[in-house]
Amino acid sequence: MFFHTVKAGETLNQISIDYRTPLTTILNVNPGINPDVIYPGQSISIPGFPPLHSISYVIDVSVSKRILTLIKDGVRQKEYPIAVGRILHETPMGNFIIINKAPNPGGAFGTMWMSLSKQHYGIHGTNEPSSIGKAVSKGCIRMYNHHVDELASLVPIGTPVIIHP
Repeated sequence: MFFHTVKAGETLNQISIDYRTPLTTILNVNPGINPDVIYPGQSISIPGFPPLHSISYVIDVSVSKRILTLIKDGVRQKEYPIAVGRILHETPMGNFIIINKAPNPGGAFGTMWMSLSKQHYGIHGTNEPSSIGKAVSKGCIRMYNHHVDELASLVPIGTPVIIHP
């Protein structure tokens, strides 16, 4: 079972939206939780995702360096150049997981979309390869299509994604 650690300012409703899991489902697997009184540091079980310790991959994103690093069992495997959010649409910092994958989402999202556990954000390909290396997105992490396809083929749903400056 996967556990989410509540951050300051979060609501249970937003957590359910971020993980695309109905609030009633979260309440059912967390008996005794008061949806109106959650607190930073509280651990909430989110059904449908594997426990973090069962996944050997971690995705590390450096926004300032515009590099996505794939780590397996603590060892750097590969680095990919990325595009990140522009001013007023910054890429969110924090710890997330990949909650789903959608091949061929079309348009600006290139050949692959991987949703993060934060509503409206993901790692995706691009139909504008010249944007890679720049701060131009609406907060998502853009990759070359062949890179995002490779990454998606390696990492499972539930893979941790750490985004930092």
